[in-house]
Amino acid sequence: MHGIMSMPGVGLIGFLIIGLAAGWIAEKVMARDHGLLTNLVVGVAGSFIGGFLANSLGIAFYGWVGNLVVATIGAILLLYVFSMVRRT
Repeated sequence: MHGIMSMPGVGLIGFLIIGLAAGWIAEKVMARDHGLLTNLVVGVAGSFIGGFLANSLGIAFYGWVGNLVVATIGAILLLYVFSMVRRT
């Protein structure tokens, strides 16, 4: 189990780079058009969501690739939920 503010195997700069990449990938998957800052925020928030879900399911993730996958899944879920809430 990892702390809430950690990405195992990467530092703060890596955390931000992974968050930015995850936000950008989620933007493309969900067919959205966001700016750089929004992609960063969505990716970082997605990393918390994805990390929480992965830890809850007992899924271990380490390093750049593992964190990117988990953050991207979390970011996609975040954008999906946001679009569902926004429609109502």
